[in-house]
Amino acid sequence: MSRAKKNITIPVSIGYGLTDIMGGGAFTVIGAWLLFFYTTFVGLSPMEAASIVAIARIVDAVVSLFMGSLTDHFYKNYFGKKFGRRRFFLLIGAPLMLVYALLWLDGMSYGFYLAVYLAFEIIAAMVLIPWETLPSEMTKEFNGRTKLSTCRMFLSASGTFLATFIPGLLIGYFGEQSANAYLINGVIFAVLFMVCVFISWKVTWERELTPEMQAELEKSALPTSFSDKLRMVVELFKSYASTLKIRAFRKHLAIYLLSFTGKDVYNTVFVFFCVYCLNVSSSLAGSLLSMSIVGLPVTLIAGLGIIKYGPARLYVFAYLVMMLCLAGFLAVYQIPALNTVFTLFILAGLYQVGRCVLEFTPWNVFPFIPDIDEMVSRQRREGLFAAVMTFSRKTTVAIATFVVGFLLQTGGFVKGSQVQPPEAIHMIAMLMFIGTAGLLILALWQALTFRLNKQTHQIFVEEVERLRANGSKAAVEPHVRRIVEDLTGHDYDRLWTEQTPVVSQTRESVTTTG
Repeated sequence: MSRAKKNITIPVSIGYGLTDIMGGGAFTVIGAWLLFFYTTFVGLSPMEAASIVAIARIVDAVVSLFMGSLTDHFYKNYFGKKFGRRRFFLLIGAPLMLVYALLWLDGMSYGFYLAVYLAFEIIAAMVLIPWETLPSEMTKEFNGRTKLSTCRMFLSASGTFLATFIPGLLIGYFGEQSANAYLINGVIFAVLFMVCVFISWKVTWERELTPEMQAELEKSALPTSFSDKLRMVVELFKSYASTLKIRAFRKHLAIYLLSFTGKDVYNTVFVFFCVYCLNVSSSLAGSLLSMSIVGLPVTLIAGLGIIKYGPARLYVFAYLVMMLCLAGFLAVYQIPALNTVFTLFILAGLYQVGRCVLEFTPWNVFPFIPDIDEMVSRQRREGLFAAVMTFSRKTTVAIATFVVGFLLQTGGFVKGSQVQPPEAIHMIAMLMFIGTAGLLILALWQALTFRLNKQTHQIFVEEVERLRANGSKAAVEPHVRRIVEDLTGHDYDRLWTEQTPVVSQTRESVTTTG
């Protein structure tokens, strides 16, 4: 059976999605607990702790750019032919997941923590970038890709729940002042991540090589000079920039970065907010974060919602729910009488409903972006788009984390202290409310004009297939022309031309860099 016609079953979808237990779980723990762990137990200042995350993610963001192009062309060497241009990286990345446990060792130096965190970020990118392209590789059908993405986000929600629930249990068992809870948590998750990535490698597949790929395999790579290689690198960055010429991708990227960065700010300061602004224990903060368990049923509902209502409406729902909950937390902060465990759990649970829908939507949209690009570039560039998204995401996370650390330190935060001055408490609250809500409002503004959904995608793909079958461009229906122009951002008459696009030249030149 052709790999393109293999069925996307529920077991296959679950096996594919298991890797996002790592993607969702690891970075949830890091976002919620790492700065708190470094400033409370390791003895680093907020600036030092934040700089570890910022430096590692900026370096990793650059590495991620090259990972996308590398996986696009990895089919040309022995390992790519044998194990797959995408899946090979899952195979070698699985055992490397054990590095995660080293993040939570106590009593090490700043340089150690920086090196380990940098290593884990690079390993995670090496796994996640090729893995994120697999829905586009495994099937062309909207419903099949949605099934894969829904299982992925259900398991991501499971990872997020485990990543918040288990630390809360361990902190409650070992005590608020013990660092052992963090290390044991790290070991548990490192082993879990390794198993999940291996299973994803085992159950997934990639599409067969296209005739164009086969032709490139038959070419002999010619030696190139340093200037040629430098030119190829420049052309590679031009190809990354070319992704931003796709209007649907520009909007998708803006929504993704603004909303996820807002969520990151919330996650980073939430434990600080609970401990120092609301005067509750860190174990209770972990329990509040573990309300992410509501994401399990919400993900399934969102999977139906994205088919029926489209991404834009899901975004609007998510942002409004999250901002309503932020207003609730602000009321609790300002009015002590409202500061009850019951109120906190209600607000935390509702927030997780919005967060889950927010996280679910972008990665359900992503597999359809390369279809839009194909009309412009006449290429399949899944790896390129995944790399740009990962690079942009890690850059903004690095900046946001550094800004949070900088503002905490300038606000007078005292490392290792159980009591903070009023200025530091006020700064934590400002970051919680203004930082998160401001970014969500900007994301909402972009989401209101996002028109990629099941219906427009189906019309778009049918038009691509019609043109591929030598259909006349002059025969395009007016409503089809409008949809194509809206999603691509280009005049229809200038699309799907016989002229070889610039990005095609870039792809060919990159293959000779060795």
